[in-house]
Amino acid sequence: MPKLVLLRHGESIWNKENRFTGWVDVPLSEKGQAEALEAGRRIRGAGIALDYAFTSLLKRAIKTLWIALEELDCMWIPVQRDWRLNERHYGALTGLNKAETAKLHGEDKVKIWRRSFDIPPPPMAKGDQANPAADRRYLGLKESERPLTESLKDTIARVVPAWNDSLAPRLRAGQNIVVAAHGNSLRALVKHLEKVSEADILELNIPTGMPRVYDLDASLNVHSVRYLASEAELAAAQSAVAAQGKAR
Repeated sequence: MPKLVLLRHGESIWNKENRFTGWVDVPLSEKGQAEALEAGRRIRGAGIALDYAFTSLLKRAIKTLWIALEELDCMWIPVQRDWRLNERHYGALTGLNKAETAKLHGEDKVKIWRRSFDIPPPPMAKGDQANPAADRRYLGLKESERPLTESLKDTIARVVPAWNDSLAPRLRAGQNIVVAAHGNSLRALVKHLEKVSEADILELNIPTGMPRVYDLDASLNVHSVRYLASEAELAAAQSAVAAQGKAR
């Protein structure tokens, strides 16, 4: 029974500052590095032997993976980086403080922008050089693949093909894989794997640095899923994520 480990990157500098980050390539905070180290320890404690790793093109996910793999003494396993595992693009909200934005526009509006299924934030202007999707790492992509903004539905539209052509074949071959990525790209995977409704996905909060482990059958149906954390740790971490969009 192959295992899939989903790992949201540790706290980033902009997580700490409560900013909408999206495709901006910000580093981990000191706390984020510690969370990545603890994630490696939790995976080791669960006795999971990893065979292959996937991550995005953003350093906060890449560094989280490095730290966790070093702690697991398996930096030798193959790693595949894929832009399709990037965080959701937050459009014109990129860089703004979430609480201040909630105070300005209302918590309900910000919750829709942060967590809704098919309503994207306001887009960046076409040709805006501040758009992180204009970075040279994405020059090989089609214009339609370099977003101005994204909803979760848009994010799913790129994550699911990555699942189908890259992740799923590894799991079908019996390999245990880890995906170090982001809150929304991982929510996209959770929705696809667990067939979560559009309404229920609104309330799903994935904490930073806390491994979520799936046992899958030969057809990649979910046999079981759990976080490598106590119920108290998980509840506190999820509440903290949910509170990010509240006015202060």
